[in-house]
Amino acid sequence: MSDDMLRAPVEVKFAEELDWLESVDDRPKPFSWRLSPRMIRIFILGSEPADGLDREISQKWFGDRSFVERSIVTLASDRGLLLIGDPGTGKSWLAELLSAAICRNSTLVVQGTAGTTEDHIKYSWNVSMVIAKGQSRESMIPSPIMTAMEKGVIGRFEELTRSTSDVQDALISILSEKYVSIPELDDDNIVFAQPGFSIIATANSRDRGVNDLSSALKRRFNFVRIPVVTNKKSEAEIVRFRTEELLRRHHIELDVPPTLLDILLQSFADLRSAAASATSDDDKLESALSTAEQIGVLEDAILHSNFFGDRTLRAQTLASSLVGSLARRSPEDLAILNKYLHGVVEPRSKKHGGEWPEFLEGGREAIATLS
Repeated sequence: MSDDMLRAPVEVKFAEELDWLESVDDRPKPFSWRLSPRMIRIFILGSEPADGLDREISQKWFGDRSFVERSIVTLASDRGLLLIGDPGTGKSWLAELLSAAICRNSTLVVQGTAGTTEDHIKYSWNVSMVIAKGQSRESMIPSPIMTAMEKGVIGRFEELTRSTSDVQDALISILSEKYVSIPELDDDNIVFAQPGFSIIATANSRDRGVNDLSSALKRRFNFVRIPVVTNKKSEAEIVRFRTEELLRRHHIELDVPPTLLDILLQSFADLRSAAASATSDDDKLESALSTAEQIGVLEDAILHSNFFGDRTLRAQTLASSLVGSLARRSPEDLAILNKYLHGVVEPRSKKHGGEWPEFLEGGREAIATLS
């Protein structure tokens, strides 16, 4: 079934694994959860020999165990969970994994934007049905959050701080009172949340000041801050995991040489270091230089090599993809990347050789093309 979807949700993609975990899970479960807290942690972080399972469970999220455990504990309480961190730190992926493991439904999602309204988190109306039969529960269109309330499952709210204060305030009564009133109806005009309902929200720390959360709403959430991955080993595991997923999805048979993965990781580490020491925004790349963007660079290089190259990933193609993906402002970003190539990559290529000279050449050619 997952082969028929461009991007299958977690509960579809890992259905067999979830089924197996559920069949052997004899631990207590909160509410109507499909898995116990310990099994949810194993599903997300992967199994270890000490878990005593008869099969290996793959690791799907790469981060500190304490973040996952605190998230699970929060959802077992009556508080919402707010995952906050820089772009590309895996907040949405963790939210999807948690929802899939708890209730086998990660698709009840509201995307927060400046255009998100209160209707998007409560309900709206089927206009044609209202005209024909009047307002009733049948002519009401529940939001994903209201559907989650009725079913006693997890609702997700992406980019909470991008929505306006009116929308955020509407969440306060949902999180505290656990019901939604429908004043347009005389009867059956309250939707009560069923046991197991909760909300996982995400927010980018870079959006601070856009639409800050009120203190009242903050009290309804437990905050779990997801840091940027700085450990090279952990970041390499994330990139490798996502790359293997990409190759399977596109049915591509192409090796990613470990030396090129090292070059990609080192390049992002160098650029992050330069951004940290920059004295003004003009001296920083517009890119967040997140792990997600690193995966995007590698994905671009792999697809280019497969469709327009000789199905071999080369340093020159990787450098071209890096420049093309990170140079969002011209001439500012191009100047920063050019400075990096001349000041860091060129000396390194002379000292270490290997595939660095080809990476340097590919970067220079890409900058010349874009300039």
